[in-house]
Amino acid sequence: MEDASQKAKGTGPAGTAGPAGPAEGEAPAVGSLEARRAVAERRAQLAAARAREEEKAAAAAPKPAAAAQPQPQPQPKPKPEAAGPAPIVVRPAATTAKPKKRHYMLALSFVLLVLAPLAVAAWYLYRVADDQYASRVGFSVRKEEVGSAIELLGGITELSGSSSSDTDILYEFIQSEQMVHAINERLDLSAIYANPGDPIFGLGEDTRIEAMANYWGRMVKVFYDAGTGLIEVRVLSFDPDNSHDIAAAIFEESSAMINELSAIARADATRYAKEELDRAQDRLKEARQAITGFRNRTRIVDPRADIQGQMGLITSLQAKLADAIIERQLLLETSSESDPRVIQANRRIEVIREQIEEERAQFGTSATGNDDKAFSRLLEEYEALSVDLEFAEQASISARTAYEAALTEAQRQSRYLAAYIAPTRAQTPEYPRRSIILLMGGAFLAISWAILALIYYSLRDRR
Repeated sequence: MEDASQKAKGTGPAGTAGPAGPAEGEAPAVGSLEARRAVAERRAQLAAARAREEEKAAAAAPKPAAAAQPQPQPQPKPKPEAAGPAPIVVRPAATTAKPKKRHYMLALSFVLLVLAPLAVAAWYLYRVADDQYASRVGFSVRKEEVGSAIELLGGITELSGSSSSDTDILYEFIQSEQMVHAINERLDLSAIYANPGDPIFGLGEDTRIEAMANYWGRMVKVFYDAGTGLIEVRVLSFDPDNSHDIAAAIFEESSAMINELSAIARADATRYAKEELDRAQDRLKEARQAITGFRNRTRIVDPRADIQGQMGLITSLQAKLADAIIERQLLLETSSESDPRVIQANRRIEVIREQIEEERAQFGTSATGNDDKAFSRLLEEYEALSVDLEFAEQASISARTAYEAALTEAQRQSRYLAAYIAPTRAQTPEYPRRSIILLMGGAFLAISWAILALIYYSLRDRR
């Protein structure tokens, strides 16, 4: 036992240090990895030897009787070993990892969910899909704003400006079914976009207006800059001439739409002035018809001129009456009342007076009580008609002036479509952008596959 304990402590019988173990209280001198491994192996051998000695001692001890109850023996306290460095445990190197079934299934899912769809998409894009040609047209809605002469002389007027509200309307109009219907009537879009060999990028056999409007949104893109009011339209088709024709038709339909909006705005601006002008012209027409009816009924063009002539006639008759009275007075100085010359003079005076009375009677109520031919009544009626005619003429002139001013103002604000990019004709197909489509599709498929794989492993780890 003493020999074994001495071996376990690494000392010889004489108490001197053995050739393999360090002295008590001294640190082992290890200079390299090989030395460390040798020390570890030596310590492992010593521990194994100590364990064998303990097993032998336990086997040599006498076993107690079966009937006797074993008494618990106090365990001897292990002797403290000599202080020394902690043993270095060197674990065996890991073996090479081998793929398992789940790894093969993960690789197969990547091929089926990512590589296979991507290969099919590449085959379709490069073998089946037809080239598409792009035509572009750019325009803006402009509004004329010509100021007055004073503004023009002062140089403070703005000759033209953009209208954002009309541009917003035009932006929606280009993408509407109304535009699709108008272009289809002019160019037959079903024949242009029907591409049986390309079922994905072609229109197909569905030529209803709803399907064509949906397909129109794919082939015609509208880019609108709200800050500058500029609109750019990109048209795609399978032939460069068709793309150019569609772009030109879009520009023409848009121009017609803007002209219609301008006409509506001009009509709204001049509607009230035009209605007032029409009413003034109707009143003028009625006043002139009333004057014409008066002249036809009385056979008098201007009663005032007739009155002046009548007054001249009465004045002439009064002069003749005065001459006749003077002549009679001269006759009475040399002859009697029974003188035929005096009688003739009296008769002449009576006739002149009757004529004067008759002429004067025409200015007022006649003796017969018929007022239709009285000059006063005729003059009153004519004056009323003249006042109505004059008022109607003045109202017509004012209404005409207001209408001309409203029309001029509406023309100042007229709108038109100005193209800054004429419809282009493509020479090289730009679409479909195959590389971009494959790149985006591959990224989407890879991300989707990675998400599914993470979900699978998270569920697997929770089991």
